[in-house]
Amino acid sequence: MAELIVALDVPSKSAVAETLRRLGDAVDFYKIGLELFSAEGPDVVRMVKDAGKRVFLDLKLHDIPRTVERAVRSIAGLGVDLTTIHASGGAAMIRAAAGAAAEAGANAPKIIAVTMLTSLDEADLADLGIGRAMAAQVEALGRLTIGNGADGIVCSPKEVAAMNRALVPLAEERPVVFVTPGVRPAGAAVGDQKRVATPAGAVRDGATHLVVGRPILEAADPVAAARAIRAEMASACC
Repeated sequence: MAELIVALDVPSKSAVAETLRRLGDAVDFYKIGLELFSAEGPDVVRMVKDAGKRVFLDLKLHDIPRTVERAVRSIAGLGVDLTTIHASGGAAMIRAAAGAAAEAGANAPKIIAVTMLTSLDEADLADLGIGRAMAAQVEALGRLTIGNGADGIVCSPKEVAAMNRALVPLAEERPVVFVTPGVRPAGAAVGDQKRVATPAGAVRDGATHLVVGRPILEAADPVAAARAIRAEMASACC
């Protein structure tokens, strides 16, 4: 069954504590991104783990292989469950991240590579000098990721069905993780995300983890919003 991850798009540990209190047992998996980690550092990861929750540390590592390897080792020491790199860092960098995670044994975080940010569209690819269409670019980076030992990819809900077809056979029976941001319940504002889908649509297309932030955190009743999304996800996968 697909899992819901709530994005902790908040500025401080005090705001994290309030979010954990408000959501209680309605959510057990949280994403800590660059803004929050830059403000509070590893202590905020420990705080969420100490509350009995799982953590997706989304720092999108992109550097030379040795630097990324060392960073993943440090992340593994925090007990993080998922963490991200950029697939565009190349094959050697992906292998270094996957190898460092494997060394952590039972505490190994799953290495998830970002293909193309969901804030980008076809016009942005042209601006970056990339000649492929979006779908072809995402697939190429996904193949690079799985072929070099990482556990899965981040991709928009619009690409997840095609990525399942392309990557699951390549993984040779290893489970592939598909993390999809850009998920919005029907009628919700899309914000700065350009490639979005509903929770049910994403799960039907093969997403294993859905990342949702504002539709839950900014809801009048965040617990009800989280439970409604989880119910929609459950209905879609059965």
